[in-house]
Amino acid sequence: MSYKKKTWREKLADKEGLPKVLKLEKGFPCYNALHKMGAEVGDDIVLVNPSEVVELMKQVPRGKLATIIEICQAAAKRHKVKGCCSLTTGIFVMTAANAAEEAKSENEDLGIPYWRTLKADGFLNEKYPGGAAAHKALLESEGYTVVSRGKRFQVQNIQSYLFTDF
Repeated sequence: MSYKKKTWREKLADKEGLPKVLKLEKGFPCYNALHKMGAEVGDDIVLVNPSEVVELMKQVPRGKLATIIEICQAAAKRHKVKGCCSLTTGIFVMTAANAAEEAKSENEDLGIPYWRTLKADGFLNEKYPGGAAAHKALLESEGYTVVSRGKRFQVQNIQSYLFTDF
């Protein structure tokens, strides 16, 4: 039996059973992040589909940036719940970035400005295509200042660029 590895675009397909609203429990992998965002045990949270994450990422205009926090808050608001699982959202953000680059290599444009979506606190995503160095180059090409924070990179003055008008 042969196995064909899925493409990034295939991995970006919506998942059966999502979106799914759950009650937050302490044992959830995303518990700490959700707790920092204000969710408490027993609050409703949502696991979203990749298409919803991509739709939100596409809304971030040139001159603005979003972190996974803003993406999660927008998704939670849409579903009228207290929070959104940042772990699955982060996986879908990374998958969208790789799918966009995969499509670009085949002269196709998915229209996802993935480099405008950052990790919490404005840190660059080392899991994006080309790693943090490529992410840094894309941000700098749009005029952002990226500074080194030890082994990681962060957009300087991230708060002044945050897009929250989802």
